[in-house]
Amino acid sequence: MTRFFSLMALLLASLLTALPASAEQTKQIRNLEVHYSSFPSTFLTPDIASTYKIQRSRYSAVINITVLDSSQPGKPAVQAVLNGTAKNLLGSVKNLSFREVREGEAIYYIAEIKHANEESFNFSIEIHATGASGNLAFQQTFFVD
Repeated sequence: MTRFFSLMALLLASLLTALPASAEQTKQIRNLEVHYSSFPSTFLTPDIASTYKIQRSRYSAVINITVLDSSQPGKPAVQAVLNGTAKNLLGSVKNLSFREVREGEAIYYIAEIKHANEESFNFSIEIHATGASGNLAFQQTFFVD
């Protein structure tokens, strides 16, 4: 459980440093509340990256998605099926391979993507869970640090 809180604290810290104070990366899809973030894999400590089998690299980023059932008390995390792509500005498409991570009652999905410096991607991710489905779309530019 400590590893989960360490990863979530790191993800929260990455969100707070990457976004304006009022920005929140969530999308409502019927009864699903989808939380998402993307960040350089180097934001993770070597121990956390190793625990979750994430390759730390200046040229690699992580996409993290959590799906909650907003129709239930406490908005529990729910199991989902995610399929997605990332398309850069030149039209090159990369398929995203999400894997499920469970820590206690928490469920989240992570995918890794290789990138060049200042490479922008338009993400399109289909989410299917608890009788609801929809598309999550967002854009992110990654930098080599």
